[in-house]
Amino acid sequence: MDEEKMDVARHQQQQPCENGVTDPVQIHIEVHVKSQSTARRAEVRTHVLALLDRHSLVMGSYKWMEFDDDFLTKNVESVAVVDVNTQAPLDLKINNLCVHIFSLNDDGPSTLNLEEEEELSAANHWLLPAAEFHGIWDSLIYDEGIKTQLLDYVSTAIFFSDKNVDSNLVAWNRVVLLHGPPGTGKTSLCKALAQKLSIRLSGRYSYGQFVEINSHSLFSKWFSESGKLVTKMFQKIQELIDEKEALVLVLIDEVESLTAARNASQAGTEPSDAIRVVNSVLTQLDQIKRHPNVVILTTSNVTEKIDLAFVDRADIKQYIGPPSAHAVFNIYLSCLEELMKRQIIYPRQQLLKLEELHTLGYMKSEVTELSLHLQRIATKSVGLSGRTLRKIPFLAHALYAKSCVLTLESFLDAMDKAVLHQIKEREKLVNSL
Repeated sequence: MDEEKMDVARHQQQQPCENGVTDPVQIHIEVHVKSQSTARRAEVRTHVLALLDRHSLVMGSYKWMEFDDDFLTKNVESVAVVDVNTQAPLDLKINNLCVHIFSLNDDGPSTLNLEEEEELSAANHWLLPAAEFHGIWDSLIYDEGIKTQLLDYVSTAIFFSDKNVDSNLVAWNRVVLLHGPPGTGKTSLCKALAQKLSIRLSGRYSYGQFVEINSHSLFSKWFSESGKLVTKMFQKIQELIDEKEALVLVLIDEVESLTAARNASQAGTEPSDAIRVVNSVLTQLDQIKRHPNVVILTTSNVTEKIDLAFVDRADIKQYIGPPSAHAVFNIYLSCLEELMKRQIIYPRQQLLKLEELHTLGYMKSEVTELSLHLQRIATKSVGLSGRTLRKIPFLAHALYAKSCVLTLESFLDAMDKAVLHQIKEREKLVNSL
């Protein structure tokens, strides 16, 4: 075993969180290493721990992008305290620090082909962590700790496997089902979760592999051969799983298209091959669960069409709905912060968080006026999808800006108009349908 692998092994013994165990007192530190860096991870870790020792008091989640250390400046993009659910002062010296060191893979997706002659593309394939997925996790804002629950689920699955828990006695299938209306970020959440897990479990697996299957296009276009293609597709996935150094995450998007085909077949309106498709998928899922390094992520827009046999195999069935007023406010807040950073909104002005407005009793003053205006816009926006909400600032500028650069007050007025415009357009669409 070379010196770096020995360092990783020692680190795993000292930091059980790297093996996937989540504990409330553990603080996760993500270290983004520059792609051109040749520094050993053990050396990076030493300098990062020295940085955290010098700056041990932080306010909730925090990120360093500039350093008072030449080594870090040369080799590291950022050091971030992540996934902290409090804005209270946090003393890093009295907590168990879990340091996750990673660099991003700049290559785009490759394709997994099933038929060499026909070059049938079954799925897209990324090596993780991928530059393309960087930042998605932080941009997704949900209520009730959905992201934390999903992380904890996979951590427990890995932990139980490491402890050789008999799955015949304590059952888990390594399948997650995210369901809800279109535009709520289900597919993006799966990609972000895969990225996060490849970083969080970097001490357990050397790299991650992410496979995205569009079941709807695959099974509709090649329906007569789809039973065989399902088997071939999972054979390709099995080849990835056989690399024990890799964490493999498989996304089956629009999984309801499988069960819709089976329902049609049972009704006598489709060929019997449809039943073979679904049975093949269920069989393959049952075989895959034996492997500790794979997780199946699935999404569905049409809940009522999800087959019960598949639902029964999902360990977590998480509904992803339109954001609440609280989540909408935070989504808009992140958008406005970005536009102020890029000086599209200028000069920069302070916006209060909802917790701060609550502390001040939502009383109108010079300090709270703009934040209260944003709160009113967020309340009007409830019911819009997350996808639409992220477009509102763009539409506000495109449709209602009188100049390229706006003050925050003027931009909020434009956002107000853009939200009303979207609501009216949605009503017209519903009426026409």
